[in-house]
Amino acid sequence: MRTVLPILALAAFAALAGCGHEAEVPVAQGYGPNPVLPAPAHPLIPTVNPAEAVGWPAGAMPRPAEGLSVGLFADGLDHPRWIYVLPNGDVLVAQSNAQPKSGGGIKAKVMKEVQDYAGAGVPSPDRITLLRDTDGDGRADMRSIFLQGLRSPFGMVLVGNDFYVANTDALVRYGYQTGDTEIAGPGETVLALPAGPINHHWTKNVIASPDGDRLYVTVGSNSNAAENGMEAETGRAAIWEVDIATGSHHIFASGLRNPNGMGWAPGSGVLWAVVNERDELGSDLVPDYLTSVKDGGFYGWPYSYFGQHVDERVKPQKPELVERAIVPDYALGAHTASLGLTFPPANAALPGRFAEGAFIGQHGSWNREPRSGYKVIFVPFADGRPAGAPMDVLTGFLNDDGQAQGRPVGVAFDSQGALLVADDVGNRIWRVTGAASR
Repeated sequence: MRTVLPILALAAFAALAGCGHEAEVPVAQGYGPNPVLPAPAHPLIPTVNPAEAVGWPAGAMPRPAEGLSVGLFADGLDHPRWIYVLPNGDVLVAQSNAQPKSGGGIKAKVMKEVQDYAGAGVPSPDRITLLRDTDGDGRADMRSIFLQGLRSPFGMVLVGNDFYVANTDALVRYGYQTGDTEIAGPGETVLALPAGPINHHWTKNVIASPDGDRLYVTVGSNSNAAENGMEAETGRAAIWEVDIATGSHHIFASGLRNPNGMGWAPGSGVLWAVVNERDELGSDLVPDYLTSVKDGGFYGWPYSYFGQHVDERVKPQKPELVERAIVPDYALGAHTASLGLTFPPANAALPGRFAEGAFIGQHGSWNREPRSGYKVIFVPFADGRPAGAPMDVLTGFLNDDGQAQGRPVGVAFDSQGALLVADDVGNRIWRVTGAASR
């Protein structure tokens, strides 16, 4: 059986690849405050269409938008997922993947083959690497292992001399002094986070409030659409608020299927997040989204999506929750796997059209035909809110054969105002500036 099951899984994957529902709505119509939301599709065979991960050929790199330039900040990394820039300019990179899961079944075996094919099946490095550009030429020339022995680390934030890491199963605090290139001391667990043997959405992000008094932690759902029962979703599909002084925490916002990137819109004090929506309703549904996050807000999952659009698969329904589900501010296209989020600082080394808005890393679809995402985009803002069509920042992560040379994840600005992009298939960090700033 140990031999037969992988063979069956591969055969099932081969049969599924390229099958399922083909998009009927142009992907551009799945963006903006009022996306086109057609009737759900329920194909007999779910769409399975991942891009094969092949990496970058020698000398190749993503294509920057007009007026931008891209260079290589660091390479030779091991599944870099998230970026955090320390006040002294050091760049921290969480190198991470999901922990091995227990259990199985044919569906799980097929999903494992899909992940391997798309470049997500590698063992988790479970460490954070420090990168330093000592001569200011825009490329890291020093690196060290900052922290290791972690559990699928993702989000990172420094508050004073306390460095917080969001592992998949716990928020952990370490002591830090400016200029440290490694942390050797033991961490202190601030609070446990929902995990377990299934742990469907494993990435946990963390940011601090502008005043440094609170932390906000993302916890994704433990299923696609509550098929494991709501008892498996306790504390999940939510953003938690943590009081740093006391360690107490509560659910800040809920109904967010898989929130990842978070950020404070400059000048507004409003928390924003990007959220991955549900699958298996066809290639046109449901768009991922960027939204402001309200204290006590409910955003629909699993009972509805984009406001009051009921997901009939979820039983029993809760109409009282659906009635108050908040409509997200801005759709980001169906199945784009939007993960990274950052707002430009005052010293951003980019053209003026990128001065106000949100940069978003779209990891790319695995279950849409044709594929979507696989790029970095910019959503322009006006008066603190999204305003206008998205603009491409970096493209070319898919080659002409539809293979993934790279997949963008986390985005952050370095101390010189350049945009850094983590590429977990290319195992690189890209650096984007204005063409004149290079």
